[in-house]
Amino acid sequence: MSNAHSSHAAGDFGASVKSYLVGFVLSVVLTGIPFWSVMTHSFDHDTTLWIVVAAAIVQIVVHLKYFLHLDFSKEGRINTFSFLFTALIIVMVVGLSVWIIYAANELMM
Repeated sequence: MSNAHSSHAAGDFGASVKSYLVGFVLSVVLTGIPFWSVMTHSFDHDTTLWIVVAAAIVQIVVHLKYFLHLDFSKEGRINTFSFLFTALIIVMVVGLSVWIIYAANELMM
């Protein structure tokens, strides 16, 4: 019984190490592309800005999938929905706060 449990744990460990390595390689590539774009001045300002923004968005998705293991599988669905709900609340609080501050500033001027 002990061997079955340890082999199951070893299988999970190998899968998670592979997931972390894939995430790490993708993160390094997604960091290197914008860095290269900015340092070499190969593109105009607007194109470089869009490359940096696109790489940042893709890197957020990579981190959520490979490091936080958020997915829509049966086991991870509740964690994913909890994360999305928390992100929605944070975006609403920050966005509405900025809107209120901007409106108050306009009324004061």
